[in-house]
Amino acid sequence: MEAVAVILEAPGQLSLRPLALTGMAAGDVRVEIEWSGISSGTEKLLWTGRMPDFPGMGYPLVPGYESVGRIVDAGSDARARIGEYVFVPGANCYESARGLFGGTARQVVLPSARAIPISESLGRDGILIALAATAHRTISVGGVPELIIGHGILGRLIARIAIATGGDAPTVWEANPVRREADLGQAGFDYSVIDPDADGRRNYAAICDASGTPDILDLAFGRLAKGGEVTLAGFYDRLSFAFPPAFMREARMRISAEFTPADLAAVVELLDIGLLEFDGLISHTRPAAEADAAYPQAFTDPACLKMVLDWRTL
Repeated sequence: MEAVAVILEAPGQLSLRPLALTGMAAGDVRVEIEWSGISSGTEKLLWTGRMPDFPGMGYPLVPGYESVGRIVDAGSDARARIGEYVFVPGANCYESARGLFGGTARQVVLPSARAIPISESLGRDGILIALAATAHRTISVGGVPELIIGHGILGRLIARIAIATGGDAPTVWEANPVRREADLGQAGFDYSVIDPDADGRRNYAAICDASGTPDILDLAFGRLAKGGEVTLAGFYDRLSFAFPPAFMREARMRISAEFTPADLAAVVELLDIGLLEFDGLISHTRPAAEADAAYPQAFTDPACLKMVLDWRTL
């Protein structure tokens, strides 16, 4: 069986073409994807060729770990799941391309346990579950931050989940005025978004970086209280910092890595009970046939908080 997929043939070279899918095992399901999100962090590194080398890395590859759709077929052990609406955190099911992370295709095959049931009412907003789980993981690792650096999609989700789980509203820094002006009231979350230069505070006990900026530690360490901690929520090619400010504050640093199944479950529960909402976070949608234009826009347009591909018309 074949499925049309987004393929990064090489850095900066994208195509949309059919790929042969691997056969289904007894415990696998086949999902017809309706929506796929484009990650402006991880996938930007793949697009630019700056992704560090690690097992599974290489071109051509199918990116994507933010897809939602319906189970349309299954192996003998998973037939009862046909018809479910699910979130797909990636797949590795292609005969002639690497599945890194493999979710951006019209159809995918993956183990049943990795297809997470979600409410069909979420629709395209369901693609945000991976980022929300990443935000939840960040708070689990570093605690509720007093300051979040970056008001992109991840920064907004960290702020929302911090409030949804009972924490105090954080301060958020955003240097780009376009992103400072976003409407926060529509989802009922109340926190301050300010220019870093307008904030004179220098005693934050807990700072979370969601900007992905490689020199962010110099700025963050300079605003810490003594013994304070910085949690890194983004993905970075390389980081460096001046030692004296960190030394003077006895700064600590944590790294939040991949989300876990427990983070996914926690986010789904917050959505189900109404403490978390995704309203207003997806800014752009394009048909999957326009992927060659959607990817550069997702990475370069500051007004694009989140780009989503619509597979339904392909």
